[in-house]
Amino acid sequence: MLRLVVLISGGGSNLRALLARCDDPDFPAHVVAVGADREADGLVHADEFGVSSFVVPFTQYETREAWGDAIVEAVQVWSPDLVILSGLMRLLPPHVVDELTPGLLNTHPAYLPEFPGAHAVRDALAAGATETGASVIIVDHGTDSGPILARERIAVLPGDTEGALHERIKPVERRLLADVIQRIAEGRIDLEAAR
Repeated sequence: MLRLVVLISGGGSNLRALLARCDDPDFPAHVVAVGADREADGLVHADEFGVSSFVVPFTQYETREAWGDAIVEAVQVWSPDLVILSGLMRLLPPHVVDELTPGLLNTHPAYLPEFPGAHAVRDALAAGATETGASVIIVDHGTDSGPILARERIAVLPGDTEGALHERIKPVERRLLADVIQRIAEGRIDLEAAR
């Protein structure tokens, strides 16, 4: 049974989906803790599912590196097998990535390497793309540039808004993440080999 720590910044809709998936006794992972860089609305999902949570407020540290040290310390208390970034809207300092990789995973609302960055859905629409997608990656030092563990295409429909397209992408992100976690647990993905 894989131990997961999930890090969030916002409402945590993807976190909620993962918590629900982990409630399935046949799913080979469980969330042991949820962390946030602020008093995020999504922490309510951890409470709802009886999962411990912690907050490491970015604004209480003089440097990003000092905040990163505190994040690593808070995460490692839980001895996780995987750390999942689920809407954490703050870049982790390089030493944090080094400490947690290759077990540091992120989902992204695009078919990487297309449209990396914080505005992937908006960027796809602005580029006039007819397709975008969802991806699950190992986090590295670049912007959404880590090894791709899973990805899937999603059509951009005529008249799509950023919100409508993003809502269609989210269920695919959630399914891909659960599938990747399952494959890691079953030994079908070797993170060391993938990095």
